[in-house]
Amino acid sequence: MSTITDPAEPQNLSGPTALEGNSETSKRRVLAWGMWDWGSQPFNTVITTFVFSVYLTSSAFGETNHTSMMLSVSTALAGLFVALLAPVLGQNSDRKGRTVRNLRIQTLILAALSAALFFVKPEPAYLILGLFLLGAGSVISEIAGVNYNATIDQVATPRTVGRVSGFGWGLGYLGGIIVLLLLFFLFIQPEVGLFGVTGEDALDIRVSMVVCGIWIALFTIPAFLVLRDRPKEHAPRVGVVDSYKMVWGSIKGLWTTSRHTVYFLMASALFRDGLAGVFAFGAILAAGTFGLSASEVIIFGAAANIVAGLATMAFGLLDDRIGPKKVILFCLASLVTLGIAIFVFHDGGKSVFWVLGLLLTIFVGPAQAASRSFLARLIPQGKSGEIFGLYATTGRVVSFLSPAAFGLFIWLGHLITGQENTQYWGILGIVLVLAAGFAVMIPVKEHTQHRMMGHS
Repeated sequence: MSTITDPAEPQNLSGPTALEGNSETSKRRVLAWGMWDWGSQPFNTVITTFVFSVYLTSSAFGETNHTSMMLSVSTALAGLFVALLAPVLGQNSDRKGRTVRNLRIQTLILAALSAALFFVKPEPAYLILGLFLLGAGSVISEIAGVNYNATIDQVATPRTVGRVSGFGWGLGYLGGIIVLLLLFFLFIQPEVGLFGVTGEDALDIRVSMVVCGIWIALFTIPAFLVLRDRPKEHAPRVGVVDSYKMVWGSIKGLWTTSRHTVYFLMASALFRDGLAGVFAFGAILAAGTFGLSASEVIIFGAAANIVAGLATMAFGLLDDRIGPKKVILFCLASLVTLGIAIFVFHDGGKSVFWVLGLLLTIFVGPAQAASRSFLARLIPQGKSGEIFGLYATTGRVVSFLSPAAFGLFIWLGHLITGQENTQYWGILGIVLVLAAGFAVMIPVKEHTQHRMMGHS
């Protein structure tokens, strides 16, 4: 690539899609590709969902409402950084053909940040450090996800992208349960765990963070053995301002040549933020509202990951048969219904959360995987990083919604009921975001109705 499009002009994104360059799917390559999902999953499962976030919102760091709202603020700030960085960094990967190299670097940084959580001691003074490291890890994880998603065209075809995307998501969930159970039985549950680790000074939780870092660095290696960069030796150097102008040109190009792709990016921004909210605050609700202990939250997380992994793989097959849009809408409708049920039956105790929580996990992964496959079917050659960067950005532009809505409804619940702990009201905020995404997704046309990059 020796020339660069005038950033002031809309870019024509018509042409063959990236997936059309593949005619067959190799099971070995798909498995290796999916190992990145497996390897990186501890950050999502162990750190942001079931262990570290619960630890960070425990009484050791302050009052429940305060730590929960602080977590929501840090999550929103991390989302803002992703929104600003994702499309430009994705575009840079496309322009230089260095997607895999960038993914490798970001994965190693994510591993280091995960291990660094060891230094967050169970004292209020360490809350800010924990929130900072967690937020930084979230940013790196999202940016790495952009580059990882952009590599799906190396392992999938138009006819298999649904099952490949679902397999990757499902493998991630199953990887999550393995590492979660290992940490639980080797360090967290025993009075004296492996290497003499105990719960004193939360050493069991903190050592688990080191293991997560090692897991990420080790199990993502297979993906890097099969994925290849396509370097462009004469790629032009582009300044920050021109990079954002080029992103704006791409958005205008999408609006001209594939308007329903823009509609999809808007709809997915809403419902993906709601999906993220389900997992980000689910374990916190389990502990703060339904009274599950830290150990019980981990056991629930293990069961949830089995259910989510198998469901996501199964829905991936359905995706290739009936199309991703139907999968997404069905999953969102189910999540809205179950979220309302959790609010209504919040005082039903642990058994209610077990039933409704596990039902929720059936639908989160399939909606995420179908969203990825929906977009992957549409991306033109040479644009994967940039379009998936826009995908991340449009999601993160509104990523404050679920955390803010969660915190806002906790506050409203306190005003309305006068109760000290109104954490369960937070689920209504997440339900509202999911419902909005469902409504915006309804009129979006998918690839079988509108061939991307050629029709509005």
